[in-house]
Amino acid sequence: MRRIVTIGRGGTGKTSFIALLTKYFIEKNNTPLLLVDADPDQNLSEMVGVELKKTISEILYEFKEKGGSISGTSPLERLEPQIIENLHETDFFDLLAIGTKWKEGCYCLPNDLLKIILLTLSKNYQNVLIDSPAGLEHLNRRISSEVEYIFEILNPSKKAFDHLIRAQRIMQEVKIKFEHLYLVGGYNFPENLKKQAEDTGFKYLGKIAHDENVESSVIKGRSLLDLPSDSPSYISIKKILENIL
Repeated sequence: MRRIVTIGRGGTGKTSFIALLTKYFIEKNNTPLLLVDADPDQNLSEMVGVELKKTISEILYEFKEKGGSISGTSPLERLEPQIIENLHETDFFDLLAIGTKWKEGCYCLPNDLLKIILLTLSKNYQNVLIDSPAGLEHLNRRISSEVEYIFEILNPSKKAFDHLIRAQRIMQEVKIKFEHLYLVGGYNFPENLKKQAEDTGFKYLGKIAHDENVESSVIKGRSLLDLPSDSPSYISIKKILENIL
């Protein structure tokens, strides 16, 4: 079982990368897959063509509204059956989402539930693909403390490289173990920044090709799993993945 996580700044293409990675694994028969949408924006479900049932945050909110207590010990034992029941299941992958904030304040309880439920679920899948939100606070939440592959998706900015440095520091501080951290250029990452990416000390795998098919699908809300196999972005991701997986 491999746990694969995307990190990076907002708008770099993390979610579309996970969706196309899902397409790749399906075509390679590396299934079943567990897709985890840890981003409150909840874009992953649309990009893989499914409609979510209830998110972890929604389950928690309904539990609290019905008088359930969230103080003291974790309500996981009471909520685990509901979380499992609300997995979106397909022939090739299941999808779980943390959802938007269920109350003011931090994501502490939804995140704790997601972290614990992943320990239960992960063993049932060949690959667990986690779509992270933008920024770095999700690393502090340690959704998964052990990861095989981390892909940092870069855009052409100094902040993208600063993000990588801070992410590396935070993962060391909170003791997130990972086997590989790779850099991938987003669709607008220019060739002249390739050397700067290579000089970070991490392996730069190449960039995702610009693809009008992806743009059209995202605008119209169509699944990226339905892209043709000769789609430029999908071909570029296949080349990236086949070099390491």
